[in-house]
Amino acid sequence: MELDPVFLSRIQFAFVVSFHAIFPVFTIGLASYIAYLEARYYRTRDPVYEELSHFWIRVFAVVFGMGVVSGIVMSFQFGTNWSVFSFAAANFLGPILSYEVVTAFFLEAVFLGVLLFGRHKVPAGTHLFAAIMVALGTFISSFWIISANSWMHTPAGVELRDGLFHITSWGEAIFNPSFWPRFFHMALASFLTAGFVVVGVSAWYLRQGRVRESASRALAMTLALLAVIAPAQLVVGDLHGLNTFEHQPEKVAAMEGVWETTEGAPLLLFALPSQSQERNFLEVGIPNMASLILTHQLDGEVPGLKEWAPEDRPPVAVVFWSFRIMVAIGLLMIVVALTGLVLRLRGRLTDSPRFLRLCTWMIPMPFIAVLAGWFTTEVGRQPWVVHGMMRVEEAITPSLTGGMALFSLIGFIVVYSMVFVAGAYYLVRVIRSGPEAYRPQREEEGRAKRPFSAVDTPLDDAPAGATS
Repeated sequence: MELDPVFLSRIQFAFVVSFHAIFPVFTIGLASYIAYLEARYYRTRDPVYEELSHFWIRVFAVVFGMGVVSGIVMSFQFGTNWSVFSFAAANFLGPILSYEVVTAFFLEAVFLGVLLFGRHKVPAGTHLFAAIMVALGTFISSFWIISANSWMHTPAGVELRDGLFHITSWGEAIFNPSFWPRFFHMALASFLTAGFVVVGVSAWYLRQGRVRESASRALAMTLALLAVIAPAQLVVGDLHGLNTFEHQPEKVAAMEGVWETTEGAPLLLFALPSQSQERNFLEVGIPNMASLILTHQLDGEVPGLKEWAPEDRPPVAVVFWSFRIMVAIGLLMIVVALTGLVLRLRGRLTDSPRFLRLCTWMIPMPFIAVLAGWFTTEVGRQPWVVHGMMRVEEAITPSLTGGMALFSLIGFIVVYSMVFVAGAYYLVRVIRSGPEAYRPQREEEGRAKRPFSAVDTPLDDAPAGATS
C-alpha cells in the first residue's frame, strides 16, 4: 500500500498542534488569574490570596514548560513537511513569528523567573508587576499567533506572485478580516479553561475537606467570573460564526450540514452527513433556525455545499460533529456557571455535594471544547492551507515520502506521549499537595525575615511550664 505524504503530514500537524494548543489556552487564562490573586494580596495582605497565588504559580510553571517544549518542536514541521508553504509565506509568517518571540516570549521568560522565585526576595509591588507582565506576555503571544492563523483563513494585504506571497499592506495582513473575532473567542476560551480548572480543583478540595477557606473563596469568585464569561463567549462565538459565514461560507455549510442552497435552513441537532452521497441521514433539527442565526431572517438563504466542486469542500462529518461538541460543552458551561451563581446567592455553594462533584467532572470539558473548536476551524479550511490562494497539496515538501512522514508521525506520538505522561504525573503531585503545602514555607520565610531576638530561640516551642 502506497503511503500518502500529504495525508500523513496533515495528521501529524493536527496531532502536534492539538497537543500543544491545550497548554497555552490554559496558561493564558491562568496567568491572568494569578495576576488577579497577586493584586488582591498586594491590596489586602490577606494570606489566603498569597497561598492561592503560590499554589497556582506552581501549576502554571509545569504547564508553561510543557507548552514551551511542544511548541518549539511543532515549528520544525514547517521546514520538514511544509517547506513550499514556509518559503511562499515567509514574507509574512517570518516577521510575525519573530515578533511573537521578541515581544512576548522574552517578556514572559524574564518576569516568569521573578514570579517563580522572587516572593519575599523582591518588594511586593515588584512581584505583582512580574505577574502582570507574565499575563500580558501571554496575550501578546496569542495576538501574533492568532494573527498568523487568521491570515491563513482570511488572507489580506498580500498578493501571490510567482509562488510567493508579497506584502501589500502590513496593517491589512495583521488585522485581517477574521482576526478580532478569533482573538476574542480564543481569549474567552482561555479564561473559561483556566476558570473551570480552578473551580474543579477547588471543588475537589472541598469534597476532601481540605483548605476550606481558600478553596471556598477560589470557588466562589471564579464561578462569579464564569457566570459572566460563559454567556459572553456565546455572543462572541456567534459573531465569529457570522464572520465565517461572510468569508468562508463553505465551512459554515459543512458546520450546518447544508447540501442544497436553502431558504429557511433548519438548525440540525443531529444528522449523519455522507460526503459521497451528498446528503444527510437521520436528520433532527429546528426549522428555519440556521437561517435565523446566520442571516437574522427566518427565510434567509444559506448556501449549500453543492455550490462548490467536490474537491473544494471540507470533510463534512468532522466539521459538523466537532462544531456540535464545542457548542454543547459551551452551553453546559453556561448552565454550571449560572447554577453556581444561584447556589452562592442562596448561601449553599459549598454545601451541595452533587454540584461540587459536577464541578470536578468539568475539568476536562473546556479542553475538549477547545480541541473541538480547533478541528472545526482547521478542518473546515481544507482543502486550502491559505484559503482561496494555496491548496494543501501545493504546500507539501516535494521530496517528502510517505515513509518519512509516517516515521516522523510515530516519533512525535512517542515523544509527546512521554512528555504528557511525565508532565501530568508531576502536575497531579502538585495538585494533591495542595495550597497547604506552602504554609510551612511561608512561616519559615516569615521567621527568617524578622530580626533575631530572644523570642526566636527554641524555647518558643517548649511546652507551657517547661521553663521557670
